[in-house]
Amino acid sequence: MHHHHGHVHGPQPCNHAAGRACRGCVGGGDARGSVVAAADSSSEPGPAHSAEPAAEAEPASPSSNGGDGGPAQAARVFGGQDSEAARAASVRQTEAEDAELCKSFSVPQAVLDANALLVEDLRGELILAPLTRGNHGPFRAFCMKHGCRVTMSEMAFGKELVKGIRGERARLRRVEGEDMYGLQIATKTIAEGLAASALAKASGARWMDLNCGCPIHEASRRGVGAIMLSKPAKLARLVNGIVRESELPLTVKIRLGESERKINVERVTRLLKAAGAAAVIIHGRTMEQRYRKPASWDHISAIAKSPDAMPVIGNGDVLTHYEARRRIDESGCLAVMVGRGALIKPWIFREFRDNAELPLDAAARVGMYRELYGLMRAHFGDDEMGRKKAWYFAPWHHDFFHRYRSLPGSVYEQQSHEHALIMTRTNQPYDLLLGETSLDALDPIERLLRNESPDAHGAIAAALWDSPSDAECMAALGRLADLDGPRWEAEARAGGERGGGRSPQREADERG
Repeated sequence: MHHHHGHVHGPQPCNHAAGRACRGCVGGGDARGSVVAAADSSSEPGPAHSAEPAAEAEPASPSSNGGDGGPAQAARVFGGQDSEAARAASVRQTEAEDAELCKSFSVPQAVLDANALLVEDLRGELILAPLTRGNHGPFRAFCMKHGCRVTMSEMAFGKELVKGIRGERARLRRVEGEDMYGLQIATKTIAEGLAASALAKASGARWMDLNCGCPIHEASRRGVGAIMLSKPAKLARLVNGIVRESELPLTVKIRLGESERKINVERVTRLLKAAGAAAVIIHGRTMEQRYRKPASWDHISAIAKSPDAMPVIGNGDVLTHYEARRRIDESGCLAVMVGRGALIKPWIFREFRDNAELPLDAAARVGMYRELYGLMRAHFGDDEMGRKKAWYFAPWHHDFFHRYRSLPGSVYEQQSHEHALIMTRTNQPYDLLLGETSLDALDPIERLLRNESPDAHGAIAAALWDSPSDAECMAALGRLADLDGPRWEAEARAGGERGGGRSPQREADERG
């Protein structure tokens, strides 16, 4: 989860490794291969999915009614005043059709009751997003040890899940104590949705989420993910068909729309509410934007605060406990979801609960990372085969860990009101505001942990996996910092100057 690629702010949860089609990305990468490999995010590595959709809100406008033959299409045919008249007529027609559609939906009282219970369980929570590749069992367990109460699976393609493909079925597996777990699926058929909900219920999931935010080609090619936002009425019929007979409450994860010209989050959420969705998770970017622009919390808040709004979970650009708290307090959202911020510092949940930053120096973070590696070793196996499985995830995590910076509220909270810190403060090599005058002034291991080089990430991962104690790990990292650190920094700089030095995640423009 968030990330997470191609903007200047760091990796997106997806790695387009050589010879391997990416199954999505923390936000939805671009090349998710058509081959569904045995990617067991719970127990076996494999190609990962995309999992973080999002949506936004904008007052009803001609452009916000796109999809299902909306006004935007009609208006393009005309020009000038004729165009305005045609657009207005088309808006009225779409609104009338939507009203009729909403009247046709039936939502059993038992579903409404179950929805209300889920909403209360989610209220005020900081939720771990459905992160591609990142949401394997050990990582979720690590987040839970550090304050996370609500978790989600990576996205599972409904078709393969129902067929019993091992990699998809792995998304069903919960870790010990994971009682508030949501299974996210991508499907376009009611039958798949109902079959998936039965599997999710049997595995102990608390609810199911429908992914309508993944922007990658593999999802769009299948007619699932964010492309579904282009036909809101069709999406609403799908949701109502699942909701009426589902074993579990259903949430829907969306983005603001296909593009800035086709923001239709208001219409989509209105239809989803009538269709019986328990809540909507809105990622404050469009399908086209992926992660290139800051998330629009103005859109999210406008939807959450609108009259008769359905419950909204806001998603996008949360990196610190004070940003998360402010979004909950001020946006009108039921809860907030964190993706890339949790990949950068999985202890953000503890910070959120304590309402205070957990300032961790290099040694303390190494201890944290070794804790995660211990969970991976227990899960995948403490042998060569276990290491091989873990290595699908281990170095990749450092493409997010290396972006960690201390961001005390006394220094940065006011700045966070002006711009999202995840977009501006995670790619600075050192921080003058915190008294860091240069790279050379940093502790050598701190400097190593901030290294952008994938080679550095692999070597750091090996030291964390192989060292029997924190002290021996610190010694190994010290040797790496002395022997290889400068070379890795030079390679990363040279790559950046050539335009090719960013990690695969960064280049791929986070999954969306």
